Amino acid sequence: MADKVNKVVLAYSGGLDTSVILKWLIENYDCEVIAFAADLGQGEELDPIEGKAKDTGASVVYIDDLREEFVRDYVFPAFRAGAVYETCYLLGTSLARPLIAKRQVEIARAEGADAVSHGATGKGNDQVRFELTYQALAPELRIIAPWREWDLNSREVLIAYAKDHGIPVPVTKAKPYSSDANLLHISYEGGILEDPWAAPPEDMFTLSVSPQAAPDQPEEITLGFESGDPVELNGQRLSPAAMLEALNKLGGKHGVGRVDLVENRYVGMKSRGVYETPGGTIMRAAHLAVESLCLDREVLRLRDTLLTTYSQLIYYGYWFSPEMELLQSFMDQAQEPVTGEARLVLYKGNATVVGRRSDNSLYRPDFATFEADQVYDQADATGFIRLSGLRLRIRHALQQGLGKLG
Repeated sequence: MADKVNKVVLAYSGGLDTSVILKWLIENYDCEVIAFAADLGQGEELDPIEGKAKDTGASVVYIDDLREEFVRDYVFPAFRAGAVYETCYLLGTSLARPLIAKRQVEIARAEGADAVSHGATGKGNDQVRFELTYQALAPELRIIAPWREWDLNSREVLIAYAKDHGIPVPVTKAKPYSSDANLLHISYEGGILEDPWAAPPEDMFTLSVSPQAAPDQPEEITLGFESGDPVELNGQRLSPAAMLEALNKLGGKHGVGRVDLVENRYVGMKSRGVYETPGGTIMRAAHLAVESLCLDREVLRLRDTLLTTYSQLIYYGYWFSPEMELLQSFMDQAQEPVTGEARLVLYKGNATVVGRRSDNSLYRPDFATFEADQVYDQADATGFIRLSGLRLRIRHALQQGLGKLG
């Protein structure tokens, strides 16, 4: 018999895992379970949540609209920094988990709960992201991670458990891959995707058409930024969530933002994930274009040296950590001059930058021109190059003295 707890707040999605977990917590811990679902832009999949949770035994159901907070306080800060994990993952799931866990903690305190629970497996990254947030914000709460306790050790067993307990779930044996959606992306894993040679089935994708099926006519858009955040689309100011939603529609229409990645999980194994991030892909391309005009070379170089660490902190679950606070402060200060516009063409899976402009631009045509100018003495480059090559000449002399040159 498990140690007694009185009330648990469960991060609940209504999918296979958390539907089973809700019933399992009640049976195994003989406790009250509060189901919490975060609206991060999943759309219609939230509609049956309340009824399903109550039918499965939840005493209270929270469905909180966190869309604006998600984009404003998590997505935009990460994109200001240029965060990307292992060259192409834009961290859609990684950014959502600390917000969900933070709200779980708030509900637990409001409801007098003594425990929190999540549906992350013992093999994945999400267990770390949830639990590091719990520990950072409310270390007094007990953490229940069913995947590390029970003997329901596969999707097949979970489906059988759900069937036995009359729990409707959207996963079948014929289509067993799982998905996770929010305003930034939708991810897919498991099932056929566990074979890295197998192509993802086209009917799996929900946010984007295939590039082959995208319109034959390109579409041009303009994205305006203030201090690193996108604020205007084609001259219209939009809130953070509305901006990402609009960019998702545009990108999805043109097949932009599909990624098929074998990534390194924090726990030490590789996994294959497929992602749709149409709006984020456009946003990143436009941001880099404006940034290229406005950021000093050495600021950009320093930012890029920190970027891998920053992105890993997000992926590993350290959003609420002192090192993350320090890095975010640096990233935000660096982005202060990044204000301007980028013009992009969307076509057949591509978001191509065709123009950028900014009142804060450090680009000077009168300096960079190949034509005659009055601001740059090309003869000055001789001394610059000789000083830059001094260490190379010294090394050559050493190798020659040691007889190492043929």
